[in-house]
Amino acid sequence: MATIDLNGHPTWVKLPRKKGSTVVLLHGGMSSSASLLRSIGPGLSKDFQVAAFDRRGHGRTRDTPAPFHYDDMASETIAFLERLERRVHLVGHSDGGNVALLAAMRRPDLVKRVAVIGANYHFNGLMPMAGMRVGTPEFDAWALKYAKHSPEGLGHAEVILEKTARMFASEPTLSLSDLSTISRPVLVMAGDDDVATLAHTCSMYEAIPGAQLAIVPAASHAVLKERTKESVGILRHFLKSDLPVTTYMPLRRAV
Repeated sequence: MATIDLNGHPTWVKLPRKKGSTVVLLHGGMSSSASLLRSIGPGLSKDFQVAAFDRRGHGRTRDTPAPFHYDDMASETIAFLERLERRVHLVGHSDGGNVALLAAMRRPDLVKRVAVIGANYHFNGLMPMAGMRVGTPEFDAWALKYAKHSPEGLGHAEVILEKTARMFASEPTLSLSDLSTISRPVLVMAGDDDVATLAHTCSMYEAIPGAQLAIVPAASHAVLKERTKESVGILRHFLKSDLPVTTYMPLRRAV
């Protein structure tokens, strides 16, 4: 665990201890690396070096006055990958998945494979949800959790919520044509009751050349916590399996 400079900003990171095949975990919005390091991190560490970092304004990394944008988050991610000086697998949950797609599009030379869980490529692909509001028990519970690690403390929680809500309402804005340019192998994974509609998730899968799809039953957006063992198994299989995929009855992947 350390703090390094990423694009001029002190950033909390977990660096891989050794050389070798490396997975970079990209956390969700209003969350931190701790969530992934505690859920799927132990299982993946049996086969991979695991790295992670807290994006600006998340976890242990201090915020700035600038608004949140997915492109800026992708730039942070690219800067982190450059520091690692190796090609890596990206495993991103929620916002981390959105960021992983952008990073893979911009710098495929830094990426081996990409797994996105509960991600969305356009803001209109989300299920209708009641937004969290300041002063509610839901917000109060999240704010206490946020303040546990945040350098800014409890008083900054409302700022983070506002920035995040603004971003969710207008980003990301990728198209199916954009997704078709992704050249790295991609796993699209979600719970069957996730925040993105199943139609949106399936359209992502169908648009990315050679992508694989995993819908985990009886799971929500918290699939990695609800079905940790199954999720790690799916991720390990995708990251370790031979490519291209061969099946007994190929239709989408027919040669």
